[in-house]
Amino acid sequence: MKIIDIKVLKGPNYWSVARKKLIQVRLDLEEMEQRPTNTIDGFLERIKLLFPSMYSHRCSVGKEGGFFKRVEDGTWMGHVIEHIALELQTLASMDCGFGRTRGTGKEGEYHVVFDYLEEDAGVYAAKASFRIAQALIEGTEYNLQADIEALKEIKEETQLGPSTGSIVEEATKRGIPFIRLNKQSLVQLGYGVHQKRIRATIASTTSNIGVDIASDKSETKNLLTAAQIPVPLGTVVRSEEELKEAVAKFGYPLVIKPIDGNHGKGNTTNITTWEQATVALEAARQFSKRVIVEKFITGFDFRVLVVNYKFICAALRTPASVVGDGVNTIKWLIDETNKDPRRGHGHEKVLTQITVDQFTQKILDENGYTIETIPAKDELVLLKTTANLSTGGTSTDVTDEVHPENIFLAERIARIIGLDICGIDIMAKDLKSSIYSTGGAILEVNAAPGFRMHIEPSVGLPRNAAEPVVNMLFPGGTNGRIPIIAVTGTNGKTTTTRLTAHICKTAGRKVGFTTSDGVYIQNQMMMKGDCTGPISAQFVLRDPTVDFAVLECARGGLLKSGLAFDKCDVSIVTNVSADHLGLGGIDSIEQMSKVKSVVARTTFKHGFAILNADDDLVYKLHEDLDCNVAYFSMDENNPRVKKHSKNGGYSVVYENGYITIMKGTWKIRVMKANDIPITYDGKATHNIMNVLPAVLATYLFKDISADDIKSALSSFIPSPTQTPGRLNLFEFKNFKFLADFAHNPAGLELLCNFISKLDGSPKVGIISGTGDRRDDDIKELGRISGRNFDEIIIRQDRHLRGRTAEEMVKLLVDGIKETQPRELPLTIIYNERESIMYAYNNAKKGSLITIMCDVVSEAVDLLKELKENEGLGN
Repeated sequence: MKIIDIKVLKGPNYWSVARKKLIQVRLDLEEMEQRPTNTIDGFLERIKLLFPSMYSHRCSVGKEGGFFKRVEDGTWMGHVIEHIALELQTLASMDCGFGRTRGTGKEGEYHVVFDYLEEDAGVYAAKASFRIAQALIEGTEYNLQADIEALKEIKEETQLGPSTGSIVEEATKRGIPFIRLNKQSLVQLGYGVHQKRIRATIASTTSNIGVDIASDKSETKNLLTAAQIPVPLGTVVRSEEELKEAVAKFGYPLVIKPIDGNHGKGNTTNITTWEQATVALEAARQFSKRVIVEKFITGFDFRVLVVNYKFICAALRTPASVVGDGVNTIKWLIDETNKDPRRGHGHEKVLTQITVDQFTQKILDENGYTIETIPAKDELVLLKTTANLSTGGTSTDVTDEVHPENIFLAERIARIIGLDICGIDIMAKDLKSSIYSTGGAILEVNAAPGFRMHIEPSVGLPRNAAEPVVNMLFPGGTNGRIPIIAVTGTNGKTTTTRLTAHICKTAGRKVGFTTSDGVYIQNQMMMKGDCTGPISAQFVLRDPTVDFAVLECARGGLLKSGLAFDKCDVSIVTNVSADHLGLGGIDSIEQMSKVKSVVARTTFKHGFAILNADDDLVYKLHEDLDCNVAYFSMDENNPRVKKHSKNGGYSVVYENGYITIMKGTWKIRVMKANDIPITYDGKATHNIMNVLPAVLATYLFKDISADDIKSALSSFIPSPTQTPGRLNLFEFKNFKFLADFAHNPAGLELLCNFISKLDGSPKVGIISGTGDRRDDDIKELGRISGRNFDEIIIRQDRHLRGRTAEEMVKLLVDGIKETQPRELPLTIIYNERESIMYAYNNAKKGSLITIMCDVVSEAVDLLKELKENEGLGN
């Protein structure tokens, strides 16, 4: 067996639109194709022993034990690897349950697909499950626990923290999309101009000055003191000499902490001796040169959360501790406490494991204890000086007990410091009474307060601390989205995308769009090259200046990574033809149709999928859609369109020479096709087809009028600037040169249909094949060329994609000869630039030369240069 490749799918994809996070492994079973599990001695017993918890896997049997029954009856190793990968992640506290194993069409080769929570963990699980399967086949020992621990570490390192994660989860419930901007906690909520950002629990609305003040404990105390808010007496020191003066002034017990620390780092409480004070000073200096010394306030440690200057919830925090039973040691009690299934490493679970560190040892030393000491029955043994959950502390929700004066106090403190998300630490006997009457004090005000103690308290009601944050960032039920029009299909995608974007821009929208030649933000090219995948789409959706996105979505990106967005407002499927077949496990035009359908199936229920009613496979997609459907057709009498119109549906047709929008029985004639520049007086039939969905897609937005559309159609001029590589016509003194990106049989057929309507003779074609296409696809390019050109020049793409230049030339020549029995003038020049120069230098008067571009920008630039030189008389 061997793994051929592993793909990480991060959005709606070929396997599932709803399950956006999938690992796809392409697996070659090799000789194991002939060895299902029931032919491997002891395999069932070994997998049961290694994974007893797999009994819960129902598999296709539909009941517990179903997967083991499949193994017993005989199943293939790809299916086994799928289940191992899912169970591995589940054992590492990442519950996963969706999987599929399907043949790729090649004997012994399979796609093994399963879901993941964390990308790196999913990839690790793919590789580990392969190793485990091999060990099970061979009957060798395997350290499963090592993989589980490795996965837990990956999860801890890569997952969003509980606070950030809770906000993202709440946003997702509201339909607000998110993009993770780094591997830490920086997250974008919403798209384009409507986006907001969070980092942990600091939001893009949070005052920088507020965060700065809260980070300076001394400054915070000064502001609170000036506002008559009770704080512990204290001062700032930098040396032992100043510490001595503070001790003399305030007396013991004391608290010593760094001036700009967080999470309790460097804090020492209940200091009662000079020796303790000097040690605490050094501990605080590890985090800050300036150190706060203040009076130790007795009582309980409470955290109050304020969001958008409103009290949300409160929790009592208790430091990590154990309670003696008079029988067992402190070490035994700690180990027993850590067995609580709610405790894990870091932020893995509700509670954190208690570890014995230098602070624990210091507390034990001060009490004359060691970890082998047996405390008395019911004796509380504190193990940490601070009550942070990250060091093993616990929390108890006390929200419903907080006195109104304490609520007023907390909201006032948030205003004084200027924090819209604020955690306030209070030391008091309780919060049931006003702290003014009980002698409590405000210890700290925290920017980026942790939510874990509130959303998953050890005791008491969990509180949804994330909801008020999301409501603050997106008030009134808004979802932070911008309109998205997504365009897919085999041919016409780029022109349709560009024209759609042009209409939106004409209507006053700030448009970002992606195409096969680049990414554009408000018509400025930001990225160059084939930008039809998810990285390019996310580039647009992340841009804070964009309020409308038009995204070309090609097959490659869909199969490699999935879509970059979860939903679109309008989708367009132009057509589906035999291109790219045999690649990525897509071997038939029906499978290709399923790939394209992913875009349509992401359309909002209230949105529209615009389908080509003249294309049987595209039309058929409507059967699986849960959204509004509209159609376009070159035939106003298309029975599919007529039926749809009779039912009150939208469509757009080429009717009596006009681009006409229809709904029910009425029509809007937008513009005569001959008057639209990119149709070349109606000769470019395929561009009329591209105009139709672009017109309807934009018309469906209420703020884009028919007049906007008409104006945009009139100003969208076919040129290297607006339509690079799409019917770029260069008129020289004695001949014409046409550059187009046609790269598959369907596209070339449409191009030749247009050429047949243009003046010019002889018609010369500079053609090429694409190496990763099927033999017959390349031959078909030759057949079409042989039928339509009087003279042919064969060139080669810069990247041959797995074939030799000689192979491709032979296939093209064979195709030409099949349809052109007479001897056709045929020249072979591999280099694209040289082939253009040959055609230019040998052009006959009145001829029309057409080139199928490989590197569009280079071909177009060369023709522009030749045109300019001709104008200069060179």
